[in-house]
Amino acid sequence: MKRVGIIALLHESNTFLHEPTTLEHFHANLLLTGAPVLQAFRGTPHEVGGFLQALEEDSDTEPVGIFAARAMPYGTITHECWTQLMQLLLSSLQQAGPLDGLLVAPHGATVAENAADADGHWLQQVRRHVGPQLPIIGTLDLHANVSPQMVHACDALFGYRTNPHLDQLARGLEAGRCLLQTLKTGIRPAMTLRQLPMCINIERQATAEPQGQLLWNEATRLQSRPGMLSVSCLYGFPYSDVHEMGASVIAVAQQNPALAQSVATDMATFWWNHRSDFLGRLVSVEAGITLANHARKMEPQKPVGLLEMGDNVGGGSPGDGTWIAHGWLRFGHGPGLAVLADPQAVQLAVSAGTGARLQMPVGGRIDPRRHGPPLTDHWTVISITDGRFSESEPRHGGYSQFNQGTTAVLLGDSGLTVVATTLRVAPLSLQQVLSQKLQPADFAAIILKGVHAPVAAYAPVCSQLIRINTPGVTTADLRELTFQQRRTPLYPWENPTDWQD
Repeated sequence: MKRVGIIALLHESNTFLHEPTTLEHFHANLLLTGAPVLQAFRGTPHEVGGFLQALEEDSDTEPVGIFAARAMPYGTITHECWTQLMQLLLSSLQQAGPLDGLLVAPHGATVAENAADADGHWLQQVRRHVGPQLPIIGTLDLHANVSPQMVHACDALFGYRTNPHLDQLARGLEAGRCLLQTLKTGIRPAMTLRQLPMCINIERQATAEPQGQLLWNEATRLQSRPGMLSVSCLYGFPYSDVHEMGASVIAVAQQNPALAQSVATDMATFWWNHRSDFLGRLVSVEAGITLANHARKMEPQKPVGLLEMGDNVGGGSPGDGTWIAHGWLRFGHGPGLAVLADPQAVQLAVSAGTGARLQMPVGGRIDPRRHGPPLTDHWTVISITDGRFSESEPRHGGYSQFNQGTTAVLLGDSGLTVVATTLRVAPLSLQQVLSQKLQPADFAAIILKGVHAPVAAYAPVCSQLIRINTPGVTTADLRELTFQQRRTPLYPWENPTDWQD
């Protein structure tokens, strides 16, 4: 039996957020070693679920759970937390015994206080531990800021191809089958990285929209060349202020470095020549709500989804921003719904009890200057739940079980309904609303703390989804963020018109 180890370390780090990510954030989400890693992901639409499915299709292969850590996107990982994670990962790898191969799932945009290129750091440590001969193959999030260290540590990396991320299972299967083929033939794939001097605006990162289709059609065409295994276009994560931040291309070929290099260069050149298609289109709060009011006239039986880009929970934001909520109260027509992470408001609501009325501020607690002032109103406590819900369909991030902590539904005298949660949860599932006995059709607008992640869940029930630029640590207006570590020149800040890789 061939023994294949599985390691996953997944965190998207927003370096513009002052609050750091600690070990408690991983404990609250996922931190496992050994056999429980397999149990947690078996049968899930996650890339690790894909690893397992591929390995279990082969009767001569035994999957070996080693280490899995995941935390919701948030601030930079602390020095102490990263040190403890590395100690746990390497000790678990040591205890796993002899291995024939490794499947790995880094995110690609992880940043620690003591490791700016955190994914490159842990992958290099794993490579040093197992030696140069053991094949290591893995996946990357579409938002990876890819470093040469990540690529040098692995034999092949397969990036997600969709945003919202609905293809994680497929990419895990792809990586797993590639490793099995490598173990059977002894032939290792060849991989090339091309880093482009450009940053892709978060507003332009939807893969099903015209600019995304243009890019991925070309990637598919190049991937169809004889001898090619994969072409990945990594959009990058603009809220990690690190040297690697930006777009990149990875090409993987069958034992043919020259082919991988040629295809990676062709793909990067194509993307660069279409760079202006990926400039962000910024819609203000007032303009976005005006569009929403018009959409309601055209299709009044459905709400409009207002995507709050400056408070994107999936990008590490606090989830308590109020800019669009205030704007809706001023310019919107009809009842609005928002989900806000506000444990203080939840505690007050629980103390008051269902049916109680109380005056209090809701939201806008973490950084009111950046994310908007609190919503002060008279609120009626409609319901209180434990905040747990499940999602049966593949959704962004591969999540199926959710826990937003004790949750209170509050109805303001203003007509705004707030689902106040104890824990931040990105709007990846419509069950976040339905589990609170709320029906989308009862609202004129639903404020969603995301950019692309909510689309798969909310597009079926909304007449339109409107991306609205707001201030915050995930603002789409990158001119509002102060970068200190990014590369130069980097489009669109600079325009190196003579760039050739």
